Amino acid sequence: MRPIRPRQDVRAHTVIGAGLLAGGANVIMQLALPAVGYGVVESRVDDGNIYRNPAKRTRTTLTYLAVAMLGTDDERKAFRRAVNRQHAQARSTATSPVRYHAMDPELQLWVAACLYRGVEDVRRVFVGEVDADTADRIYAQSAALGTTLQVRPNMWPSDRAEFERYWQRSLKHISIDDTVREYLYGVATLRMFPRPVRILFGRLNKFITTGFLPPPFREQMRLSWSDRHQRRFDRMMSVLAAVVLRLPKLLREFPYNALLWDLRRRLRTGKPLV
Repeated sequence: MRPIRPRQDVRAHTVIGAGLLAGGANVIMQLALPAVGYGVVESRVDDGNIYRNPAKRTRTTLTYLAVAMLGTDDERKAFRRAVNRQHAQARSTATSPVRYHAMDPELQLWVAACLYRGVEDVRRVFVGEVDADTADRIYAQSAALGTTLQVRPNMWPSDRAEFERYWQRSLKHISIDDTVREYLYGVATLRMFPRPVRILFGRLNKFITTGFLPPPFREQMRLSWSDRHQRRFDRMMSVLAAVVLRLPKLLREFPYNALLWDLRRRLRTGKPLV
């Protein structure tokens, strides 16, 4: 039997399209750091505004995840150049409550840490626990979530234990005020989409988003959660996981595989990447 290469092994445990259900929770986690929150809320880059261009913003974010985890070095460099042009415009003004600049490696490290935490949460829900070697490989590959942009390799915590220490230190600095909370509540309830979508799926998305949020972030968002909610969430995810794991690989990895294909098409034809 041919041995599984580490990259294939990691992909099998992390590239799950149904993990998009955790996307809202991950956005909340990222923006819970005030400099990141206001960097997004005050952004003057309309192309990246989820309320003005929800489809484009979602495509850019998911393509970043796809290229960071699955792309080649050249593809990551190309995407970095495209994202940098937008990030260079995202900086605080004299009236901003906090100072920020989207090119700040420390802020990008926090965002990458949240993305990695999301990878782990999705893996636990849809795949379950893995052995320590596989978990270490997932963690090492996840460094690209930051190093694809300005995070230097030596900034990524050296191992999972060091990451946990970084995470616990960083939790002391999260704070969501009314301005950012209103923005994020809209994300959780799908306020960026047409009214029929909000009516049909807004409450469900809020429930799933709250279920994926760690307690400190739920508290900052003032979202209620009980043992009954947790049992309902666990049952829902268990059923969904049973379905997802039976899907063919092509469907299980959608839309990440489609977005990576689209990125490569854009590179070939010279179209904008973001």
